[in-house]
Amino acid sequence: MPYVGACVVKPRKIDVITRDAYVWCVSLEVDKASLESFQLFLSKDERNKIKRLRFEKARNNFIAARYYLRLIVAPYLNAEPEDLEFKYNRYGKPLLTGKFENTGTCFNMSHSHGLALYAIMSGQAVGVDIEKVRPDLDCIKIAERYFSPQEVEALRRLPKDPQRQGFFNCWTRKEAYLKAKGEGFSSPADRFQVSLAPGEPAALLGHSSDPSEVSKWSIEDLDVGGGYTAALAVEVT
Repeated sequence: MPYVGACVVKPRKIDVITRDAYVWCVSLEVDKASLESFQLFLSKDERNKIKRLRFEKARNNFIAARYYLRLIVAPYLNAEPEDLEFKYNRYGKPLLTGKFENTGTCFNMSHSHGLALYAIMSGQAVGVDIEKVRPDLDCIKIAERYFSPQEVEALRRLPKDPQRQGFFNCWTRKEAYLKAKGEGFSSPADRFQVSLAPGEPAALLGHSSDPSEVSKWSIEDLDVGGGYTAALAVEVT
């Protein structure tokens, strides 16, 4: 299969403090001709999933996100994008399969409202999450459903505007950690706590099921531009 030329929007590398973590950000807003070319790279399973997506915007974002995943990961394996094969765990996390399955290359992806984020590491689990900051969410109501009691209380103590940013700080940090673990919010998210107050360093603060987790993970905020909040979680041991 011929290599589809340069990206319509070139991925940009995000500088991170965590050693050996490579993070890329890319717009998923591409033209129709590019989307048709991108589909040539997708697997049969991925093309079948596209058919099940109800909305055109969701289909287009899925196509672009999976194409850029191949484009970004391939150079780290000295491979071509069309050489990569993926499988998905029960939570939907993509994993390498085929001849690159045992290379030790770990990666994760997330996208929200037309912007995608990718993280790559060698030999260490990694998770990433990006969210568009929305003004219409009932942050406390959602927090009471998904966050730990300690996090809900910390959120309640914040004034209104910092409270909204605190909510998205908490959400992205928690989801990045869960995705690094190969899970996601389908797993109980109230069994561990992260920092959330604006200006407070990102961190895993506690874990009721396994306190040793705190020393095993590093969490970092990512600056992806105005209107979005993003976080990276990396296994450190």
